[in-house]
Amino acid sequence: RGYGTMLVASIGVSGAILANFVANSYDWRTAFFIGGALGLLLLLARFKVAESGMFRTMEQTTSISRGNMLALFTDRSRFFRYLNSIMIGVPIWFVVGVLITFSPEFALDLGIAEPVSAGNAVMFCYLGLVFGDLSSGLLSQLLQSRKKAVLLFMVMTVAAVALYFLQGSSSASFFYGVCAFLGFAGGYWAIFITVAAEQFGTNLRATVATTVPNLVRGMVVPITMLFQFSRGFLGLRYGALLVGGICVVAAFLSLAALEETFHKDLDYFEEFL
Repeated sequence: RGYGTMLVASIGVSGAILANFVANSYDWRTAFFIGGALGLLLLLARFKVAESGMFRTMEQTTSISRGNMLALFTDRSRFFRYLNSIMIGVPIWFVVGVLITFSPEFALDLGIAEPVSAGNAVMFCYLGLVFGDLSSGLLSQLLQSRKKAVLLFMVMTVAAVALYFLQGSSSASFFYGVCAFLGFAGGYWAIFITVAAEQFGTNLRATVATTVPNLVRGMVVPITMLFQFSRGFLGLRYGALLVGGICVVAAFLSLAALEETFHKDLDYFEEFL
């Protein structure tokens, strides 16, 4: 399971790197056509994906409710498993949504004389994410633990954020290198989705695996709003540190509350009325 998710996520996030090359090489209309064609190819590829044996067995059992989103909110245990699964991924999107998106402003605030492009910052961040996803997946298999791998990469994220703000008036090249390190440290995306999916039975697993990453991406909206509010009275740098601190503390607490799932047998159903 770990190897499969690792490869899928790593190949997926590399699309952001390709997007930067396409944007720099073609006009926006051509870029949209290329993106649309790749989307259609992805849709065709999905028709070839086979259902798992566990899911096929469940389909034959008519008494089991499948994909019931409300079931995630009607039981205390399920709700907190779902919430904690979401929260461990929030630091990744704090990095992308704040530190990388606003990188030109942070570069000026840090005293970097050369101009910094947000597009290049995104490209280097996602380049780091590709290698981070591969490394976190391999580390999880090596340690025989999902939680330990996530914990190590979350600690690395804290170190990368500290380096981002302590780099001083460095060059643009060094700044992009730090962006790549931020991406690598946040490269536990594949493991995070795996952890979320493995917390639930077969009848809710697909629902969780598809909604959790999207809700984490959606957290960029409140994170950005909180950042814009806090920078008004704390300034750019300390406003970002406050928001990042909240995201990281919430993620560590959520990780501690989740069960280890590396050796978990996933052939079971969630029971609810």
